[in-house]
Amino acid sequence: MQDPVVGNTRRSRIAEFARHLDSEVRAALHFDDEAIIGADLLVSLCRALMDTDSPQPWQDRLEAIFDEFDVADVETGIDYTLSQIRDKDQAISWLKSFKGLNYQAFALRLLGAADFKRLVDTVKEDGAVVALAIRRGLRASMPFAVAWSDAVSNMTENQRKAVSNTDILGLEVVQGIIMMDEAFGKKFVSTLPMQLTAATADDLAGWRPDDMTEIVTNIRHRVVESSAKRLERENSQLVRKIRGAKDALTPSEDGISQAANSLIELIDRIMREAFTKEEVLAWVEVNLPGDPLLTHEKDGNTLPTKRAEALCFVYRGSPTARDANEHDDGQGPSLIHDVLARVIVATRTSLQKFKHDDDGTQEEKDQLFSLLAGLEGALLLGLSISQIGTTQDRPLDAIEA
Repeated sequence: MQDPVVGNTRRSRIAEFARHLDSEVRAALHFDDEAIIGADLLVSLCRALMDTDSPQPWQDRLEAIFDEFDVADVETGIDYTLSQIRDKDQAISWLKSFKGLNYQAFALRLLGAADFKRLVDTVKEDGAVVALAIRRGLRASMPFAVAWSDAVSNMTENQRKAVSNTDILGLEVVQGIIMMDEAFGKKFVSTLPMQLTAATADDLAGWRPDDMTEIVTNIRHRVVESSAKRLERENSQLVRKIRGAKDALTPSEDGISQAANSLIELIDRIMREAFTKEEVLAWVEVNLPGDPLLTHEKDGNTLPTKRAEALCFVYRGSPTARDANEHDDGQGPSLIHDVLARVIVATRTSLQKFKHDDDGTQEEKDQLFSLLAGLEGALLLGLSISQIGTTQDRPLDAIEA
């Protein structure tokens, strides 16, 4: 039998090995065609995404992989992978069976010692590639988890209670990701031949809950940078407002009040330049009519509340309608939009007290830095999710600085 490691280095080793087996042997080992195609596509995509040394953009790398497969195989591979994700019990059952002594003894008798060793090696090598992709994917979610945690910390207790699903607000998302990373590293990364992948020293270094403060601090710097870059694309003057607020926190008699004023002006300007009050009212009328918390009367005129402006901003003026499911009836703002809008309003309300109640204490500075971190987190998440949604008639990147 041909050595299965010889061939296209971007493809799945286990798929290549299985294709060299007789059809009866494959069937006896439960390697059906759909599983082989699914493994080949999954591992090939993971290899392409993890190849950070490639000069090609990741989109081009993925396109090159898809070009290597027939259209029918791509559909089969995607369908099979999705079915395994939906039916985790089936995938877990297969893994347990493969690792079981009975299966291994049967495979050893069927294949012989040399080919059985190749089988085990190919499974481990493919497993290492997928494990690297999972670890990087898990860690890539950390900036958003930190941003979410910082944003939610700006909400008052009453605002937390007002959210329709308070369970998610109580989750220690950041700590949960770190614990998942630690467990995944011990169970998989440390047991697989990661030297055969594109793993770096940082990929292999485990995260531990004891190091959470250091990890969060480093990630928070990335959140700040990402938020600033996104705001820079929207309006460079808004970035200067944030920088001005931070500069105002240097030792001075009125630094805290200056910083608070800068941040309030930042929030107001974001809302004002995103949509006019007339546009916000029109959006409310179409999407959330009858909500008493979104409008108020002043001098005989109907005006949008700060919450309405914040909701319109985080939605980028797009519809709130969505498909209902067992956890969401599809009515009203979605959980994440609702929370981010509340965070923006809560941050502004909290900043108001610093305008006139400023003692210049270190505690006040710490509180203001915390509010700033939450605001940056909310802006990062708000601008990120809005780019995933539908395009708008008047996108924010069309607003002049």
